[in-house]
Amino acid sequence: QVQLVEFGGGLAQAGGSLRLSCVSSGRTFTSYAMGWFRQAPGKEREFVASINWSGASTHYADSVRGRFTISRDNAKYTVYLQMTSLKPEDTAVYYCAAKMRGGGSWRNVEYDYWGQGTQVTVSS
Repeated sequence: QVQLVEFGGGLAQAGGSLRLSCVSSGRTFTSYAMGWFRQAPGKEREFVASINWSGASTHYADSVRGRFTISRDNAKYTVYLQMTSLKPEDTAVYYCAAKMRGGGSWRNVEYDYWGQGTQVTVSS
């Protein structure tokens, strides 16, 4: 069983920055691909970014490409999402997820474990 805990959410102004962290309890963290997803009120959960086990391959949703950066530190069992140039439409609950097999994916059904989520609110 893998537990994921997100940190770093909060309130930011438009144009500002936040960094989310997700710590894994699993000692096989280095074998997981990881993803970040978000869900705004009344909307479906959507893909934000993914990263493969080594960090060499990353993918982003069009809406965040160039503004958000996903990275990981396998020694710390942690994946990060650096968010810059924040917009009010980035307001959502952000979830990290672990995928046991294969590389990162935009499909949430391919992820095996999920964190509890952290709220990000961007004011205009």
